[in-house]
Amino acid sequence: MSDQFAENVKRLKSFSEREWNSVKKALTDGNKLLRQAGLGGISVADIDAKRGELEARGGSQAVELEAIVRLVNRPPMTIRNGKVDLTDWPRDEFPPEFDVWVRAVEPMLGSVGRIEFVNHDMDWGGTGWVLKSKDGELLVATNRHVASIVARRTHSGAGVFMYAPGGGGRYGALIDFNEEVDATPDLARPVKLLSFTYLAADDEADVAIARIDRVPQEFGVGALPLSDTDGENGELVAAIGYPARDSRNDATQMEKYFKGLYDVKRFSPGFLRVASSNTRLSHDATTLGGSSGCPLIGLKQKKVVGLHFAGRYGVGNSAVRVSTLKRILEGNKTVIPATAIDEDDEARDGTHQETDFANRGGYAPNFLKAFAVPLPDTSGAVGVRLAAPTDATKERPHELRYTNFGVLYCEQHRSPVVAAVNLDGERAVRIKRGSDRWFYDLRIPKDLQVGSDAYSEAGLDRGHMVKREDPNWGDGDIPKRANFDTFHFPNCSPQHAGFNRDLSTWRGLEDYILENARTHGFRACVFTGPILSDDLEAYGNTGLLLPREYWKVVVMPTQADDGSLVPHVTAYVLSQGEFIQKIMEARGASEAAEGFVFGAYRTFQVTVGSLEKETGLSFGDLRKFDALAIEVEGKEIIRPYVALQLISDAIV
Repeated sequence: MSDQFAENVKRLKSFSEREWNSVKKALTDGNKLLRQAGLGGISVADIDAKRGELEARGGSQAVELEAIVRLVNRPPMTIRNGKVDLTDWPRDEFPPEFDVWVRAVEPMLGSVGRIEFVNHDMDWGGTGWVLKSKDGELLVATNRHVASIVARRTHSGAGVFMYAPGGGGRYGALIDFNEEVDATPDLARPVKLLSFTYLAADDEADVAIARIDRVPQEFGVGALPLSDTDGENGELVAAIGYPARDSRNDATQMEKYFKGLYDVKRFSPGFLRVASSNTRLSHDATTLGGSSGCPLIGLKQKKVVGLHFAGRYGVGNSAVRVSTLKRILEGNKTVIPATAIDEDDEARDGTHQETDFANRGGYAPNFLKAFAVPLPDTSGAVGVRLAAPTDATKERPHELRYTNFGVLYCEQHRSPVVAAVNLDGERAVRIKRGSDRWFYDLRIPKDLQVGSDAYSEAGLDRGHMVKREDPNWGDGDIPKRANFDTFHFPNCSPQHAGFNRDLSTWRGLEDYILENARTHGFRACVFTGPILSDDLEAYGNTGLLLPREYWKVVVMPTQADDGSLVPHVTAYVLSQGEFIQKIMEARGASEAAEGFVFGAYRTFQVTVGSLEKETGLSFGDLRKFDALAIEVEGKEIIRPYVALQLISDAIV
C-alpha cells in the first residue's frame, strides 16, 4: 500500500457514520456538486461495498470516496451574482439556522476578490479582501506567499513590485472583486494594487497588506468587520476564496473531481479547530489551493475571525488569527536593529565633535558668482527626514558644513541625501591619498551613521559622495583640511566594488568633470547622492541599506549669445538600467517591456526633470538649462537618455 493510498484510507476511516449517511442521502436525492464532479452516478450500494473493502479497492477508488464525502459534507458552494447557491447544503452537518446566517453575510462577498498578476507567467495567485478603510483609501489583506510571487519585502517591512527577468517590465497586481461562476469578462471588477504597505518576513505570520486604487462606488466594496475575539473551537465559519489546483495533492486522480470547482469564487463552510494551547487556529473547510489569503468569516457573528494561509486537501487548514491582523494594523512590525560596534571597530573608526569643525563654510550657493546654485529642495522626497546638526544655522538648518562642501543627511535611511561641492579648477591642489581612516561626525547622533563594521560585514565599499579630490582647492592648509573632511561617514554610501572602482563609468565621469574644470580653469557646482526609496534592501543585521543607483548633477557657467554667463546643467545616473526603464515606461515607449535588458552598471546621461521625478528632489530653475532637454514654445523636447560608452559621449 502506497503512502498516499494509506493516507486516503486513514482519512476515510475517520469519517463519522453521520457523514456517511449524508453521502447516501445526497446520492439518493441527486447532489449538484457530485454531478458537477462526475460522481453523481454512484449508487448507495457501491458506497457500502467500497467502504467494506477499502484496502482492497486501490488508490483511485479511495480518492473517489474521499472526494464524495468532502463534497457532500464540506461543499465549496457556488456564488453567482453575489448569492450563495444553497442547493444541497448538508443539513445534518450544519445547524438549522445555516441558510439564514449565509444570507446575512452575503453583502460581505463583494469585498473579496482574486489577486491577479501583471507581467507574470501566472495569471493569478490567491485571494484578497478589504481589511480596512484608512484615510479615504482601502487596504486589502492577502498572504505573504501570494504577494511574494510579484513583490519582495524591504527594510521598512513594506513590499515593492519586482522586475520580470529579461527586461519584461515591472510586475504588478490587481484584485478582481467578481470572478464568479459564469461571469463574463465585461462583469470583471478589477482594481489596481498600488503598493504593499506590509509584507511579512519569513519568520512572521503569513500576511501581506496592500493599498489599492480608488474603487468605483457601484462595486459596493467596503472593509469587512473584524471579530472582537479569535474565534471559538467548533465555531461555524466560511472560507470565501478561489479554489485552484494544488500540486501537493494527487494530480492524477483527485484533479478530475475538483477541476470543475477551480478559479471562481466559492463559499466553503466548515468548523474552527482551536488547539487547547490556544496557539493555533485551524479549520476543516474545503479550500484547495488558490484560497490562500481568503477571509474566514464567523457565520453567527458575521465578522472575520481569521486569514486562511495554508491547507492541504484532506489534512487540514491553518489561519492567521484576527488579533494578529489587528496588531499589524496598529503598526507592531519587526524593527531591523543596527549592529553594535565592537571595540576593534571603535579603534579603527574615529570621532569628531562639533568643536573640530570650526570655521567650516560648507557648500557655497553663490560660488559661481554670475548666478546662484542653491541646494536642491528635499521636501518632495518620500521617506526623507533630514538630520539637524548641532551647529545648524537658521539659514542652513540641515547642512553638515565641511570645507568647500556640505551634506544633507537622512535619519530614516541613515544615508546622505545630497552631497554638494564647489570645484575650483584654477586653485585645485593634488593631495596624495593616505590611510583611509573614517570618522563619525558627532554633530548628528552616532547611531544614525553607519560605521566600517557594517561595510566589512556586507563586503561593500565605502563610497565617497563628494569625491576625495573635488574640494581640495584653496590656499594654505585648506586643501588638506578639505581632503580630511571627506572621510566622515555622512559623506559615505555603500557601493559595489565593481562600479566604485570602474574608471570607465562613475569614477571616470567624476575624473572627466574634474580634469575639465582644471583644464579650462572654470568653476563648477556638483551635487551627488544615492537614489533612496522604500524598497532598498538591508544587509543582514547590519542595518546597512544598499542603494541600487546613484545620481549626479553638474552645474557650470557657460557664455550665452549676449555674452552673459548662464547655467549649463547636466545630470547623470549610475544604474543597471532600472532608472532608464522607468523613463521609457513613463513615456509609453514599448521598448520598456519589449527586450529591454538590464546589464552591468553603466553611466547614463539623463534629464534633470526625469531625475526630479524619480528622487522627489527639486533643482528649481536649473532644469531650464539642461543640455539634454530644451523647451520649444513651452513644450519640453527630450532625448530621454544617453548611454555613455565613453565619458566623452556626454552631451555638454
